[in-house]
Formats: sequence, C-alpha cells, structure tokens
Amino acid sequence: MAMAVAQHRESSSGSSINKHLDNGKYVRYTAEQVEALERVYAECPKPSSMRRQQLIRECPILSNIEPKQIKVWFQNRRCREKQRKEASRLQTVNRKLSAMNKLLMEENDRLQKQVSQLVCENGFMRQQLHTVSASAATTDASCDSVVTTPQHSLRDANNPAGLLSIAEETLAEFLSKATGTAVDWVQMPGMKPGPDSVGIFAISQSCSGVAARACGLVSLEPTKHNSQQIAEILKDRTSWFRDCRSLEVFTMFPAGNGGTIELIYTQTYAPTTLAPARDFWTLRYTTNLENGSLVVCERSLSGSGAGPNSAAAAQFVRAEMLPSGYLIRPCEGGGSIIHIVDHLNLEAWSVPEVLRPLYESSKVVAQKITIAALRYIRQIAQETSGEVVYSLGRQPAVLRTFSQRLIRGFNDAVNGFNDDGWSIVNVDSAEDVTIAVNSAKNLSTIANPANSLAFLGGVLCAKASMLLQNVPPAVLVRFLREHRSEWADFNVDGYTAAALKAGSYAYPGMRPTRFTGSQIIMPLGHTIEHEELLEVVRLEGHSLAQEDAFLSRDIHLLQICSGVDDNAVGACSELVFAPIDEMFPDDAPLLPSGFRIIPLETKTVESRCFQPLKDMYMLSESKDGLPAHRTLDLTSSLEVGSATTLASGDLSSSHNVRSLLTIAFQFPFESNLQDNVATMARQYVRSVISSVQRVAMAISPSGLNPGVGPKLSQGSPEALTLANWICQSYRQVLLASYYMGSELVRSDSLGGGDSMLKNLWHHQDAILCCSLKSLPVFIFANQAGLDMLETTLVALQDITLDKIFDESGRKALFTDFAKLMQEGFACFPAGICMSTMGRHVSFDQAVAWKVHASEEINAVHCLAFSFVNWSFV
Repeated sequence: MAMAVAQHRESSSGSSINKHLDNGKYVRYTAEQVEALERVYAECPKPSSMRRQQLIRECPILSNIEPKQIKVWFQNRRCREKQRKEASRLQTVNRKLSAMNKLLMEENDRLQKQVSQLVCENGFMRQQLHTVSASAATTDASCDSVVTTPQHSLRDANNPAGLLSIAEETLAEFLSKATGTAVDWVQMPGMKPGPDSVGIFAISQSCSGVAARACGLVSLEPTKHNSQQIAEILKDRTSWFRDCRSLEVFTMFPAGNGGTIELIYTQTYAPTTLAPARDFWTLRYTTNLENGSLVVCERSLSGSGAGPNSAAAAQFVRAEMLPSGYLIRPCEGGGSIIHIVDHLNLEAWSVPEVLRPLYESSKVVAQKITIAALRYIRQIAQETSGEVVYSLGRQPAVLRTFSQRLIRGFNDAVNGFNDDGWSIVNVDSAEDVTIAVNSAKNLSTIANPANSLAFLGGVLCAKASMLLQNVPPAVLVRFLREHRSEWADFNVDGYTAAALKAGSYAYPGMRPTRFTGSQIIMPLGHTIEHEELLEVVRLEGHSLAQEDAFLSRDIHLLQICSGVDDNAVGACSELVFAPIDEMFPDDAPLLPSGFRIIPLETKTVESRCFQPLKDMYMLSESKDGLPAHRTLDLTSSLEVGSATTLASGDLSSSHNVRSLLTIAFQFPFESNLQDNVATMARQYVRSVISSVQRVAMAISPSGLNPGVGPKLSQGSPEALTLANWICQSYRQVLLASYYMGSELVRSDSLGGGDSMLKNLWHHQDAILCCSLKSLPVFIFANQAGLDMLETTLVALQDITLDKIFDESGRKALFTDFAKLMQEGFACFPAGICMSTMGRHVSFDQAVAWKVHASEEINAVHCLAFSFVNWSFV
C-alpha cells in the first residue's frame, strides 16, 4: 500500500514537471536547436506566429518544442540584443567621459600653473612700482606673455643639420604652447567645455600675432595607424581649411624617430575683394615622442622665395606662421586626444583699416582654422564609424567634395588670381561692381574637359563688396536663403543653367519661361553640428511656348549654407550656390555664386561699449525665419540709395555693429557675347545689391525706426530704456531710504539717451540685472559685470542668480530677500562670489534694488545688483 502511494506521488511529480515544461516555463535547448533559431533570428528578429509554426515544421530538431516556447525564445533573444547594445553604448559614453575628464584635469593643471605665473608676475609688478621711474620702463616687457620667435631664413637651412636644429627648436616651442603656459590663453567666449562639446578652445590674450588653441577627443582608436591617418588629414589643409588655395611640398627628407622634415609653400585666399591673399614659406616637422604621441609642428622661414609662380606673387602678402601644429595623443579609454595650436602674424598693415579686425583677432583664427580642423576630424571619425546617414544614395565623402568645390569656386571668383586666367575688364575706380573674365582654356579647372563647357568662350564674374550697419549676418543669410524671389532674377539663373546644360535649344536663345517664384529646398547633408547645410534647390518654371508645354523648365541649384544659427560659432555666414543638371552627376560642372557676410569687430571706445550689447540683440522672428509680414512689400516705400560700398567711405557710424558683405556671381559666355553678358551681369549684381540693402534695412533691429534702440531679448525693453530704468530706480530708492551711497550716473545724464547708457556701461562697479522668475536668471550686465563673471552677454542669460554666490552668500541673500522685495532696497556686507570660470571674487559691498518699468512704483521689471570694489582673489 505504501509503495503504491509512493509510485502515485512520483507520477504526480513527473506530470507536474512535464506540465511546467509544456507551459514554457523552462526549456533547455540543444546546440543544434540554438543554431537553427539564430539563423532565423538573423533574417527576422520578430517572426509571426505563422512563421514560427513553419519553422517547427521545416526543422525536425524543433518538433518537440511548443510554438509558445519558440515565441519566448525570440523575446529573450531580442531583449539580450537590446541589453548588449545599451551596454556597448554606455561603455562608449563612459570612455568618452573618462577621456574628457582627463582632458579637463590637464587643462585645470595648466590653468593653475598659469595662475601661479600671473601671481608671480603681479608681485614683480608691485615691487617695480615702488622703484625709481627709470626702472619702471623695463617692467612692461616682463609682464606680457610674449613669445619671442627668432627669424630663420631659407639661407640658414641649406643643409639637413641646420633644418633639424630649426625643427627641434620649433618642436619645443610648439609643445610649450600646446600643453604649457608659453602663451596667456583665455577661454574663447561662447565655447563651454563639456562631454557634449567639440573640445576646449582658447585664444591668446597678449602675445605677438594672433593665436588660438584647441584640445578635443576624437573617436578614432589610438593606434599608430590611426594617429598617422589623423596627422595626414590635418596636414592636407586643402581638404578642410576652406581658405587654403594650395599647399606644395618642395623638399622632404627623413629625420630621427621615423620623422620627416618638409619645406612647404602655402597660398591662402582672401575672404573679400578688398584685401590681398596671403602666402607662407614654412618648415614642417613630423616626429614621434617617447610617450607614443605624434607631433606635427610648423613655423615660417624668412626669405625672398616667391613660390612656384613668381608672376602671381604680387597678389599675395607674405605672412608669418609662428611655431604651430598638432599633438596627437593616444587615450587609454579609447580614441585620441588632439591638441591644436595656430599662431600667425597676418600682416594687418596691408589691408584697409576697416578690415584689420579680421587680421588682428585671435577669435577669427580660432573660428576659421583651429575649430574647423577639429570639427573635420570628428566628422571623418563619425563617417568611419557609420554614424553619418547617407543622403539620396550618396556617400558623405562625395557630398563633402561638393561642398569643398562650391566654396573653392566661390573663393576663386572673389580673388580672381591671374595664374587661374582671371583678368579685370573695367579698372574705373568709380565703378561699384568689378567685372573679371576667365579665359576658356582654364575652364578645365572648373569641370572635366570632356564635358559641354569646352565650347564656351569663358566665364565672367561680377563682384562687389559693401558695408552693412547693424545687420545680424545669420538673419540676413536666412532671409536670402528662404526668400530667393525677393532678390533673384530666375531668368538670369535660367540663363546660366541653360548654358551649362548646353542643350539643343538652351543656349544662347533660351525659350521663354515663366517662373512661379516658389522654391523647394531638398536637404542632402549637413555637418555634425549642423553649422553647414548642403541642399538642392528646385525653382519651378513653366514654358510659355505651346509646343514645350509638357517639358519641365525647372532650375536646380546645388547650394551650401553656413552660419544661419544665431548662436553659431563661425567666422562668417555664407550662401553659395551653383546651377546643376537635374541628374546631378558627380562630375557636374559648377560655377558658384553667392554671398559672404563677415562680422567686423571694431576696437574704438564706442564699439567696446556697444558691441557686447549688440551680441544679444535678437529679432522677434520665429526660429525658422522672419515673420510673414516682414517682407519687401512693407519696405518698398523706404528711401534706399545706391549701394553703400566701401569706396564711398561711409564709415561714420562706428558705434554700430558692422559687417562686410561680398557678392560674386559667375556667368558663362560665348566670345562674341562677352560685352552683352558683362552689361547684363553688372546690372544684375546692382539690382541684387539694391535688394539686399532693402532687406538689410527691414531686418535691422533699428532699421524701421532709427530713433528706437534695439531690444536686449524678446519681450525686453530697448537697451537705452532699460539703462534709464536702472538709474532712475536707483535714484528713487536712494531718496526713499536715505542711503548715503553715490549715484550710479550723474543726474544730468538721466534721460539723456546714449550718454547715460555709456556711463552705465563703463561704470567701475559691476552692475547686473536678473529676472523676477522663480529661478532668477541674469538678463543684463555692464562691462565690469561681464568681466567679474568672466562671460559674455550671450552666455549671461544661462546664469542663474544662485550660481554666483557661495554658501554663505546664498544664506545672506535669502535672509535679506524678503526685505528687498518689501522695501525695494537691500545692502549686503563684504563677501565672496564666484565667476563662471570658478574663480573667487571679493567685493566690499553689494547693493540690490528693484528696477521699476515706469513711473509707477508697483511696475517692477527686474532686480539690479551693484558689486562695489570687486576683485579676483
């Protein structure tokens, strides 16, 4: 009896296990079964129920497994794949964060050394101030971070030993700039380091020439092959430096550590028609360091060498490259750390005074060269890893080549070098539009000689430069891009497109066409930070001839657009386009035309006062463009004179933010039609200039009413109005509270317009205004306030009030905040606050008051703070 009961229990237990197996709770698969399931998973990760049943029928080894169990296996397999991808992604992010943390720690160490050096120099200066006046003259040279670079001539480098000596000296000076304190580096405004940023960027504060520095992480693995690949990419400046026209290596011989020494001649484009181009004679040294790093350093060699083409030397000014280069270091967490230094002397004396800020600004060097190099390497790294999405079936490298061809063709047209075949047609200085012609034999540089351009007589370029006052370049380029019908003549575009197409009916007697004025923008690709867009524009047209009614008369343009973001960090804003065939072949001939707008930063006292204010002026348009009512129809009644070219000398408004607009349009022509095409091109460019002037007046913050100052931000008052509120509210609080402090500005300046704003801007105390939100954010600061926080007016709006105080300062603020809101005035004792760079700032006293938006005491707009006698600790 007992045995029967035991057998019954055993059978019950076995049936229970079988039941669990049948319900799919647990199944142990054989290796053959897993292999069969993996093959199906590779083809279809999520099979349907019918596919699972078919799988069981087709694979006998799976016949003993229920369909529900198969479904569970695929669910688990998808979950494991998702977990694996997430783990891989987190590991990659962790490696990047570890590398960036290492980079930031190194930068912090370098800054600490720089602080120590400055403290020593400051102490030395204090001692010198107490000495006799005769010795005081010698202190100036000791307090500047000037890198003295001896001149090395080509005559001194006739032998390898002499070149090697120069190379080793260049290497030492470059490394001292890249990783040390040989140059007084300061963080570039608007470029905050972090895990999501491109890198850490700095510009020189006080050194000979202009200098920029960058260090960043790229995701290429730290192998010797990849380091060499990165070095070769950076050495090929014509591929990433848009202003580089040519780079030729004349001499190369091996050096120690597997390195090489090269003598190089480089030509660069001028950004506008009003300045000559630059060329360089340099020595480049490539070597490996003992720690596994790879270095490419370069410096100028003095001499009278005119380059490969002495006939064109007159169009260039010899510039100097001080020790510069690239340091490529392997990173333990993956990827490579790249240090870039560009230190140049661009001979600013050779350009008109209005253009000298372009050649005396380290920020421009950083934007055009240093940042461009690091961005290009990161772009290549993402393309190599497959992170870049292909557009219209074209590889990213092909699209990048088209972008380079567009910019290079535009630069060629703007510069018009003689050795390219360009010659000036009119030499009359009174002409506002310059006409240049390129002979037909040089058209092979524009396209393949086998294409249809061979029969043309040549290419004609009409170009001009004009000065714009108080016009945001990004807004103007967006308008030109999105409202082409407001300035372009589609029949002229159709003429150029038809000539390039060279069809049986297209040139020179084009069939009459009516264009609808509409355009369709089709994106092709963009850079990793969207600072540059490549796109195809289709302009819709219809034939007026009845026999061609069913033929498409659309115009297609290949277009590149950059600098359209208000917050973009770039040297200029550009819109460059070229007619193309609708088939868009890779070897399509391109005749680029377009616009380039370069902001000019003047160094006058007034510009120093107003430039930071202009940086944060914003139009009240949508992010995508201007509102529908802001069109030329509303501005057609404005009185617009002739084009304000630089030749007219209209430079009186030095307090305005100025920018230089360069326009260049290219047209193909037959030899017997050159004069006709020249007349048409001159008239067309003049009409474009007139249209651009009207657009500039319409989008200028003060264009519609010059008497009204621009707004600080959307929904904020004008700068003059806010300054008046600040000063008047301060004076009212003084009278009401019997506070014995001094006034912010003289009483005769109140309501006085510009003088009151200037006095407030140049006030010795740091004056800041913050909003009345739940988390107060700064909306305004004078020059001393920006210096104290070590920021700009653009970045100021990202700083909250609590971030500038330490713990004790926040407690004091919170304690007296209720009193401030009730009485409208509060006084804080001496204390410590912090800048955005983490530096401690001491002040003797801080005064806070409510800023009233009108005469009524209850209309409070913001809170204002004044930090008296502040200084860095």
